[in-house]
Amino acid sequence: MTTAANKAKMLPYRRQGEIDYASLEFDPDTKHLTPDAMEQNREIAELLGLFKARFTDFDRRPDVFLDNETYICYDPGNLNVRISPDIYLAFGVDARAIRPRKIYLPWEVGKPPDWALEVASESTAQADVRRKPAIYATVGIPEYWRFDPTGGRYHGAPLYGGILRGGAYQPVDLTTEPDGILKGYSPVLELSPAWDEGWPRLYDPATGTYLEGWREIWQARLAAEARAEIAEDDLAAEQRQRMAAEADLAAEQGARLDAEAARAAEQRQRLDAEAEAQRLRELLRRLQSGN
Repeated sequence: MTTAANKAKMLPYRRQGEIDYASLEFDPDTKHLTPDAMEQNREIAELLGLFKARFTDFDRRPDVFLDNETYICYDPGNLNVRISPDIYLAFGVDARAIRPRKIYLPWEVGKPPDWALEVASESTAQADVRRKPAIYATVGIPEYWRFDPTGGRYHGAPLYGGILRGGAYQPVDLTTEPDGILKGYSPVLELSPAWDEGWPRLYDPATGTYLEGWREIWQARLAAEARAEIAEDDLAAEQRQRMAAEADLAAEQGARLDAEAARAAEQRQRLDAEAEAQRLRELLRRLQSGN
């Protein structure tokens, strides 16, 4: 879906020389995974799926760049000065030119990413809260968000959104719905990231609905299976009723055939009796005639 956030004209990618990858202190071909990445993987995968569907048309849009756990270098004089968000997103950029460079270079791309997110884990929590906001502000990322699946044990809060103003992030106002879902509006995304019992969701104020993610797909599948099971039970009950009706009809037909057979036997007996009586009368007549 195209929104105001990603209608910007694509900036030309201005490649500035070759990159000496051998001089880097890191491997740009390897994602920056933490030792406790399993604490984050499900949530990151859910949000990536939602963003791919919403913004990149499943990686078919050339003007939207979405990635995770890869490197943003923010010092043109030293590419080892870098940061690696769990998820980051840029609109109006040449995504197909960025990927071959293996690292995100704002001065070549033409702008910093528009949005970045960190998902909490024990090993990254302190950096997410204390160190990274200043770096993302220096890079010039307009919005920085944090999501803590534990409800705040690592980040101190389940959800945080910051909008860059005056060189620092100003917190987004969060609201708690009656069902306990916590959310705040992101002007960049034109959506509201939400924390729902430890699970990330995206709410669309324009439609008043949450974007369909894996949990919604799974719930719909369970509901469909339940409906199918009920339909099967109804069908089985209908079949049993039909079979019972057919059995009753067969029994009725059998009784009718038995009655007809009895009547036929009775008729045969009557005819046989009449024939015997006629034979006896004829015999008597002959005897009488002979005298």
